[in-house]
Amino acid sequence: MKTIKNIFLLLFITLAFSACMDEYTEEFTANSPVYLSYEDLRNGVKPAESRDLVNPGKIYFKDGYLFVVEQFEGVHIIDNQNPADPQNIGFIEIPGNVDIAIKENILYADSYVDLVAIDISTITNPEEVDRVKNVLPYTLPPADDTYRYAEVDEDKGVVIEWEIKKVRQTMEYHYYPTYRWGVYDVMETADVSSNSGSAGSTFGVGGSMARFGLYDDYLYAVDQANLHIFDVKVPESPTEIGQQNVGWNVETMFIYDDHMFLGTQSGMRIFSIEVPTYPVYVSDFWHITSCDPVVIADGYAYVTLRGGTTCGSTVNRLDVIHLGENYENNDLIASYPMEGPYGLGIDGDVLFVCDGDAGLKVYDSADKTGIDDHMISHFANINAYDVIPLGGYLFMIGDDGFYQYDYSDLQNITQISQIPVYAED
Repeated sequence: MKTIKNIFLLLFITLAFSACMDEYTEEFTANSPVYLSYEDLRNGVKPAESRDLVNPGKIYFKDGYLFVVEQFEGVHIIDNQNPADPQNIGFIEIPGNVDIAIKENILYADSYVDLVAIDISTITNPEEVDRVKNVLPYTLPPADDTYRYAEVDEDKGVVIEWEIKKVRQTMEYHYYPTYRWGVYDVMETADVSSNSGSAGSTFGVGGSMARFGLYDDYLYAVDQANLHIFDVKVPESPTEIGQQNVGWNVETMFIYDDHMFLGTQSGMRIFSIEVPTYPVYVSDFWHITSCDPVVIADGYAYVTLRGGTTCGSTVNRLDVIHLGENYENNDLIASYPMEGPYGLGIDGDVLFVCDGDAGLKVYDSADKTGIDDHMISHFANINAYDVIPLGGYLFMIGDDGFYQYDYSDLQNITQISQIPVYAED
């Protein structure tokens, strides 16, 4: 009997000891998160002295001023009342900022998980006036893909960078969207009727790589699958209305003619926003998997498709799509090869295409089936990311800086100014 008791005792001790061991814990070299606390995040919006452009992203124009996003850090303020001599006059520190939009004198910006409203009526002294907390997806910065990811603890704050080190942890996998320059990110839509504005207008104007958009009394922000809707009737006090699923792999937003055009990695999705709080699906236009901004003008959609490791194909081209009545039954009418296109813009029949390292290309698009036979100009020795054509001036951003062109004379398009990018030491 004593022997049996000893056997049971030994078995109990063995099981108890095993229960205390974590069989799923392992040690490995990983991307380990570096956090910014929520308290520091929410005390991080402040005016600062002007600084050099280092890692520029979105551009936005309103009332003679250009706003250039310094990715994840904030917004440069540039006085552009004299386009030939733009002046970098200040900076707004906004941790985690990628997108902006402006209604009246209020600049809306993402700050990691929050939406912030900033009063820019005194342009040299911007001030945060409101914040909607925890309304945007918890998103991670890019990391070294040769290493695995350590566990992320959202309670510690937002992840602002990674450090490579050994970690020991229980492996649990969670999906988080990650920022990519030009995508989650990724420029800005603007006017009620199109993607253009003018000095003194209610809204500003941005480019084609938008994830933010303004329409009527509402601000839209799209992530990879969901549209977030905010009431901005009182511009300085945005309120969240809710969110709506709009598909998958959404990259860009363009608002035109009471409709929202979403560029996704697999096509263009169209929603009616005649009832702004309840976008209604209208139609799709599918294409091969690729990165996909879109602009609309006079019954046609112009879409650039870019291949690459994050975009899922090797195809680089410009598609022209005829939009059917009520934006249904849309037809591809022409495709043109490109080298690595990003954003684009259109003013009348003048089409501007940012073809990455191949530079800025300008076309007469009147003949939709012969656009490549009607190139007006090609600025080849620059990197081009996105553009805003407005009133005879073209604003362009790329890896190597911000450029302005005078295209009032299409036979003599000239660069009139530049603000270069300065590499970090």
